[in-house]
Amino acid sequence: MIEITKKILIVEDEIKIARFLQMELEYEGYKTTIEANGRRALDMIIQGDFDLILLDVMLPEMDGMEICKRTREITNTPIILVTAKDDIDDKVNGLDLGADDYLTKPFAIQELLARIRTALRKQQASNPSVDGNYLHVKNLILYPERYEVQVNGQSVDLTKKEYDLLEYLLRNKQIVLGRERILQEVWGYDYFGDTNVVDVYIRYLRSKLDEQFEQKYIHTVRGVGYVVKD
Repeated sequence: MIEITKKILIVEDEIKIARFLQMELEYEGYKTTIEANGRRALDMIIQGDFDLILLDVMLPEMDGMEICKRTREITNTPIILVTAKDDIDDKVNGLDLGADDYLTKPFAIQELLARIRTALRKQQASNPSVDGNYLHVKNLILYPERYEVQVNGQSVDLTKKEYDLLEYLLRNKQIVLGRERILQEVWGYDYFGDTNVVDVYIRYLRSKLDEQFEQKYIHTVRGVGYVVKD
């Protein structure tokens, strides 16, 4: 079974704050990436590489509100706005644009960590594809412990790599996954073959699932990657 490390993107242009957050989060076991530029941060988010986004509002080139709005057009990745602005209208605007939470500077790191845990738990609970015994989308069910895939009760014969790829997609249901991320998580960081292998195996899965059962399980997001969704 593939285990996924929780990855947090810290979008903050004050380097001391960013480094402090990185140190505290990595101490808690998260993997972090820092980006100070708003437009570059959005490009990174589009690649689908993160499980949660800590997002400052005042940023160069593109502010946090615009990033939040655009992020919600492509993914439901949890967003916590972290900003020095404590005006109630700003908070309401941020939440209306799709942020999951709003924290005003200065704040206690313990409170931020608690809010991160809460946001990740809500994300897990709101994703019906993840269950202790099975993963599913539409009429497709994958049983990790039994290493079995069924559609309408009919078993589907998959190779080991096809199964691993499908399991990874299902565990990230509704999240757009970039090809590089899929390659790293399913094939591993030491894979040196053709990077088009992801597209090849997506075609294999579609031929055995989408085409065979006349359902669209795997969707292409042009220029970004793939997503499994109802």
